Formats: sequence, structure tokens, C-alpha cells
Amino acid sequence: MVHKNVWSIADYRFLLPPSMGPSISMFTRPSTKPWGLKWRSSVWFTTTVVGFGITTDLLVYSIIIPVMPFQLERLQYSQAQASALTGWLLCAYSVGLVLSTIPIAMFAEKSSSRRTPLVIGLLALLGAQVLLMEAPNYALMAVARTLQGISSSMIWIVGLALLCDTTPEHNVGRQLGIAMTGLSVGLMVGTPAGGTLYARFGFRAPFIFGEICTAVDLFLRLLIIEKDVAIRWGYDPATCRDVNFVANLQASSLPNRSSDPIGSSTFTPLQPSPEQIPALGDPKQNPPPLDPCVSSSNNLTVSEISLVRKPLPLLPVIRLLGQSSRAVVALTMSLIYGTLNTMQEPSLPLHLQSVWGYNSDKVGLVYMAALVPALISSPLSGLLADRIGSDYITSICLLLALPWWIVLTLRKSIALFVVSLAIQSFFVSGVVPPVTAELATVARGMQGVGYAHVYGAFNLAFGIGTAVGPILGGQIYGRAKHGWTALCCITAALIIVCIMLAFCYTGDDPLLSKMMRQQNWSQVSVEMKPLKARLKERATDNSEEHPA
Repeated sequence: MVHKNVWSIADYRFLLPPSMGPSISMFTRPSTKPWGLKWRSSVWFTTTVVGFGITTDLLVYSIIIPVMPFQLERLQYSQAQASALTGWLLCAYSVGLVLSTIPIAMFAEKSSSRRTPLVIGLLALLGAQVLLMEAPNYALMAVARTLQGISSSMIWIVGLALLCDTTPEHNVGRQLGIAMTGLSVGLMVGTPAGGTLYARFGFRAPFIFGEICTAVDLFLRLLIIEKDVAIRWGYDPATCRDVNFVANLQASSLPNRSSDPIGSSTFTPLQPSPEQIPALGDPKQNPPPLDPCVSSSNNLTVSEISLVRKPLPLLPVIRLLGQSSRAVVALTMSLIYGTLNTMQEPSLPLHLQSVWGYNSDKVGLVYMAALVPALISSPLSGLLADRIGSDYITSICLLLALPWWIVLTLRKSIALFVVSLAIQSFFVSGVVPPVTAELATVARGMQGVGYAHVYGAFNLAFGIGTAVGPILGGQIYGRAKHGWTALCCITAALIIVCIMLAFCYTGDDPLLSKMMRQQNWSQVSVEMKPLKARLKERATDNSEEHPA
């Protein structure tokens, strides 16, 4: 693990009494202990809420796909115009997502709480759905979809940052993988639910369903207790242990006090030892060891130190991320994943219809067969990334996904086609958790770069990919003589590019470095063999010259 080595007096302001430095009033506790403190601040509850938020976001995104063309026809647009305008509404969502990403990331990292931007995003999502449902013309529909993209960006960036704030480093991949299953669940539920609700209850029913899901998500977000608040009340959710941190430090700075002025709880004043407070005047003095597994009433942990965020301005953040090969490669793979994930959306239904005569119902079943494997691969790859490293998992998933795109070009059997589509979906979806965990690792190793920064960059790259993918896929399929085959070959080529990038740059110790080091050791051992033989001969000669 790479620790942040630039420390200043501001980094230790929460160790000082008011008379010695900046006020620590920001760390004072609320007047009443929150109910359900442990489970509301726990890693698993946070993971569940973030995963549900991703599900809601994708559900709201996809639920209009089967509904909007009919609404546009009600507004006196022709069938051809309705199809094209629906595509532009999907594009408006991506535009809002991409344009809002950078401001949201900067705001989220400067905000003292993750709750505020999350609540703002969910309220905006509710308003956008109401506006889209009641819009009397196409212009307001486009505005509503753009607003949905903005709120989606806030939910993704701040939600993933909140999850990484709470989760111990060695479990980040696993928890991100579990949360990412919401992506597949939202897509799997959204489109079928939209069509069914529209057919049975009318145009407003899908939007009301989305608003109900968003309201539930808002309620769950309000239930979450953030990590810094939990620590103020003596509980660290990352280690699942009780701590005694701020209250004791405040008491130690005020003589002749043995009780908390707020509430009725009592405590023993803590007198920090010299080992706990480094000499601030010595620039060579190292900070306390950052061991996430250490948590007691008298020792500071990484949890407490992480309470103070000092984000950098935009340009230095961009410069630092651009200088990190790991960050650039992870973001490049996010861009390619977004492109590949959406490039087949406009072409797959047409291919199934032209080759096997499938209607919309059967096409929906094929889509479901492709999405279900991702429910397994995301948490599994996240867990394995924590245990054996993101470099191995990313490379293995990409390698095993590659051949199935060649099989998808065959027209022999629909069963073979569906199985191939499901298997490639399993492995391609398995790339996302290690890539997002890789970005979390990059953020921890850069002073002033936070989780919201890296996940804002991830959201930007993925959003650009999802905006370009459908346009690229539709144009290639419509203009090329063998459109589906061309798409599969382009996808295979992009996966090969990702394999090379992952092999050379992913992880603390990329696979290429390991192989080169192994080869160097092999060469050294080969060169050592003649030397060992000569030494053995010399020892034999010496024993013959000087017998015992």
C-alpha cells in the first residue's frame, strides 16, 4: 500500500486542543446518539444502498425505451420520427452525464459530507422523472433526460466514493463487485417492466414505478451514517470495533472535566503519548503507522486520519491522473467497456430478426440471458481481485471473453449464439470490479486526489463510451456489407487492446514486470550453473591435493 507522505499541521489539527490550532468543532458529536449506529454505518448496509442506487439509476434509464416511441406518436410524430427522436433522448441522457461529471466530482470531494450531493442527486432524479412524464413537447423531454443524466452522474460518483470511504482496503474489490450487480439488475428489470406497465396501466405507470424506486433509494440514503459520524460516536465501521477518539481528545484539552458536556455519557480523559503526536516542527518526522486493522481507544487509525480531506483543484488532479499509467489504463478500459456494452444495443435485435426471425419478445429473452451471468461474475471477480490481484483477474477475464466474439459471427445455431453471448457477458462484466478497485488504489496513493475524483473520471470515460457506442454500432451495422461480423471483429480488436494494456500496466506489479523479472532470474540461474560447476571442481581438486 502506498501512503500519502505529505503531512502538514493541518493534517494533525484533530490532535490539537483549540488553543493550539484550528478548531476541532467540526468533529464534535451530535446531541443524541443515532439509533442503529452500527448497522446503519456498516460496510454491508452501505454496499446494499449503493447497489440499490445503481439499480434504480439503470432502471430509470432503461424503463422509457419501450414507452417513449408511443408517447412521441401521441405528440403527432410519425413512427420514423419517433424512433430517431427516442435515440436522441438516450443521447441527451449521456450528454448530461458527461458534462456534469467534472463539476460534481470536484463538489463531492470538497463537501464535508457525502450525504448532501447524494440527496440533491436523488431529488433531481425525482423531478426529472415528473418533468418527463408530464412534458407536453419534445424540448422539455430532452431537458428532463439531460437532468436525469446529471442526477445519475451524482449518484454514481458520490455513491462509489461513499462505498470506498467505508470499506477496508482489502475488501474494496469485493464490495464494488457486489454493488455493480445493480447495473445488470437495473437493465434486466427496466425494459420489461416499462413495457408491461405501459401495456396494462398506461403511459404514466412506468414513470410512477421509477419514482417509487427513487423514493425508496432516497429513504435508504438518509438512513446511512457516514464513517466519520460513526467514529465520532466511538464506532469504526471499517474495522467493526469500538473506538474512543474525538471525545477523549476534547476532554484531554480541557482540565478538570470528567464528563461529556453533551449528553450523560462519561469517559476517562485521554492524555496522548509522545508516540501518538509526531513532532510537528520536524519535517523528517514520519506520521503514525496507517494500519487499518488497528483500532482501540488510545491509538489513531487510518479511519481517523481519513476524516480530513484536502482535495486539490481541478488542473492538478487532471495532471496527477494523467501521469499515472494505472489510472490512464483503467480509464481507457472504462471507455472501451462503455463502448462495447452499448455498441450492440441497436444491432443485436436487427441481427436476431434477420437471421432467426425473432420478434421483440424473443429478443428480450436473449438480452436477459446475456445479463443474468453478470450477476455472478461481478461479485466473484471483485472477491478474486482482492485475493490475488486486479492484474490477474482483468487479464484472465479479457482473455476468456475474446474467443466468444468470434463464435458470435457464426449463423449455425441460435442455441450456440445465446450461449456465446452469455459467456462473453460473464467475462466482460467481470472486468468492471477490478478496474474500479484499481481506481480506488490510485486515489489512495495520491495526495489530494480523492475517491470522487477518480470515480468522476470513471463516470466521464464510461459516459463517453455509452454515448459513442450506440451511434457507432448502428452506423457500422447499417453501412457495412456484413454489419454484425464487422461489429464482432471490432469488438475483438478492442478487447485485444485492453489485454495488452492490462498485461503491461494493471496492478502494483503488472504481469509484464513479473514475467521480465522471472526471465531475468532464469538467465541468472543459467549463468550460475557453470560457475557452480567450476567451484565444485575446484573444491574436488583441493580435496585431492590436501587429503585428510
